[in-house]
Amino acid sequence: ILKVTAFVDGASRGNPGPAGYGVYMTTDAGETIEISGFLGTTTNNVAEYEGLLEALRTAEHEGATELEIVSDSELLVKQMLGVYRVKHPNLIPLYEQAKQMVRQFRRFSIRDTLRAGNKNADRLANIAVDRASGRSVDRHRDAAS
Repeated sequence: ILKVTAFVDGASRGNPGPAGYGVYMTTDAGETIEISGFLGTTTNNVAEYEGLLEALRTAEHEGATELEIVSDSELLVKQMLGVYRVKHPNLIPLYEQAKQMVRQFRRFSIRDTLRAGNKNADRLANIAVDRASGRSVDRHRDAAS
């Protein structure tokens, strides 16, 4: 059993505008994984979903069986929990992909936090937007000491 906690965030300047996502993951083995990706021009909500999808892909790649997602996007969290319907055509395929991907985990949970509780993912999302030159992904891993 490997439990991963992933803090996810999206950022867009202009909405739509230059956008990116950030993922800050910790494993129960004591590792930290930082990911930031630039998306080009899109909306904040699309960027939030792209952060979630990257967290799901990375957790699967790491062999996680349990995944907890933490986000400061009430819309993302409530849509994933089925409280809000997904209406926007740009979000429907991202939502459907995420719902499919969560099935691979033995245990999956998602919860919201205040922006202050998501500062590392926010920092990474803003790094991605600041880069603003083509889509790219940066990964940084700190191994447990």
